[in-house]
Amino acid sequence: MSTPANTNAALMQRRHQAVARAVGNAHAIFAERAENAELWDVEGRRYIDFCAGIAVVNTGHRHPAVMRAIEAQNARFTHTGFQVVAYESYVALAEKLCALAPGPSPKKAFFMSTGAEAIENAVKIARYATGRQAVIAFEGSFHGRTLLGMALTGKVAPYKQGFGPLVPDIYHVPFPSAVHGITVQDSLHALERLFKFHVEASRVAALLVEPVQGEGGYLPAPEGFLQALRQLCDAHGIVLIADEIQTGIGRAGKMFAVEHSGVEPDLITLAKGLGGGTPISAVVGKASIVDAVPPGGLGSTYAGHPVACAAALAVLDVMQDEGLCVRSMELGERLRAHFRKLAERFPVIGDVRGLGAMTAVEFFIDGDSHQPATELAAALKTEAAKRGLLLLTCGNYNNAIRIMVPLTIPFALLEEGMGIFDASLAAVCTAQVQIAQAHTGTVHA
Repeated sequence: MSTPANTNAALMQRRHQAVARAVGNAHAIFAERAENAELWDVEGRRYIDFCAGIAVVNTGHRHPAVMRAIEAQNARFTHTGFQVVAYESYVALAEKLCALAPGPSPKKAFFMSTGAEAIENAVKIARYATGRQAVIAFEGSFHGRTLLGMALTGKVAPYKQGFGPLVPDIYHVPFPSAVHGITVQDSLHALERLFKFHVEASRVAALLVEPVQGEGGYLPAPEGFLQALRQLCDAHGIVLIADEIQTGIGRAGKMFAVEHSGVEPDLITLAKGLGGGTPISAVVGKASIVDAVPPGGLGSTYAGHPVACAAALAVLDVMQDEGLCVRSMELGERLRAHFRKLAERFPVIGDVRGLGAMTAVEFFIDGDSHQPATELAAALKTEAAKRGLLLLTCGNYNNAIRIMVPLTIPFALLEEGMGIFDASLAAVCTAQVQIAQAHTGTVHA
C-alpha cells in the first residue's frame, strides 16, 4: 500500500524537482514490480504492458532464465573492463551472434552499452573501412540522440531542434510507405537524385536502414526495397548497415528482421531485446569490414558488461528454447487481424501494419491520410493507461500507436489488453464527438 509520500503524484513531483525536464515520461506512473507482461505501480495498480520497455523485454519482465544468469554472474564478478581483463561470456555471445547473423560471409562482433553507441561505432567502422565520409539515412528514421545519432535521425523535433550545428555529410531520402504515398521507386529515385545533385556515390561510406522503421511509425520496408538497396550499395562500394536495434531479437518474427528479405547486410546494430532488460548493444557484421579498424579504435569502459553478456546469452537460449520467433509471428497475426476488424467500426483507423509482433495502428481525421489524428492517439494512450493498459505512440506526427508486447505474453492477457484498447478507443472517439458538437453549438450544458 502506498503512503502519501510514495504515490505516483508525489514521486512525479520529486521527479520534476530533480530530473531534467528534457527527459520525458509517457505515463505519470512509477513502477514497483513487473512480471512477464504485467506491471504494478507504487500504488498497487496493475497494468498490461504493451510497451515492453520500448521493445526491450522481448522475453518478458524478469524471465526466470535471464534472472538466474544475472544472479550467477553477480555472484562471480560485476566488472573488469573487457579491454583490461577479458571474460568468456563476451566471447561466447559474440560467437552466438556471428553464427545467427544472416548471410554466408564470416562475421565478427563487439559490444557497447546503448543503441546509439552501436550506431556511432558502425558508422566509424564504415568510414574507416571505405576511407569515405558521407552517410545516408532515411526520413522518419531514428538512430539515437547522441551528436551523430541525432544527425542521422530523420526527424527534427524533438531530436534535433536547437542542438545544431549537426554533424556534416549526413543525407536523408524518403522511406517508402504506401499509406503515405511514397513508393519504392520514389525512394530509389530520390537516391539517384541525391547522387546527382548533392553527394557523389564514391564519397558515401554507409547507408543506414531500419528493416521496419520504429519511431517513424512501424513501417516495414516494402518487398524488394532492401534487395534494391543491397544492389545499389554493391554497385557503389557503400557499406549497408541494418539498424536492428528495435526490430532484432525476434521482435519482427525472425532473429533479425532483415532475414525476411534474404539480404545480407554488411553491418547490423542490435540493442534493446538483446539484454533482456540489461543495457547492452552490439555491432555484428562481415569480418572483412569489422576488422578494418585497428586495435584501440573500438571499445568503452562498460561495453559488453559481464552481467549484460550473461543476460544476453540467456535471452538467446530462451528465444530458441521457447520458439519465440514463431510466436512473434503468431502474436502479430492476432494483433493485426483484431485491429483490422476494429477499423470497420472506427474509420479513424487509417492503417494497420507490421511485421512479426511489431504492429502499428495509425489514426487519421476522417480517414484522410493527409490529416494525422495526433491528438486522438495521445488521448487513446492516456485513456488506456487509466484502464490498465500501457501504450506508446510513434510516427512522424505521433498519430500511430505501436504495440510492443513481450513475446512471452499469454494469449489470454493479449486478448484482455486488446479489449481495453477497444474500449478506450470507443471512449475517446465518443468524447471527441461530444467536444466537436459542443463547439458547433449542437450540445448545450
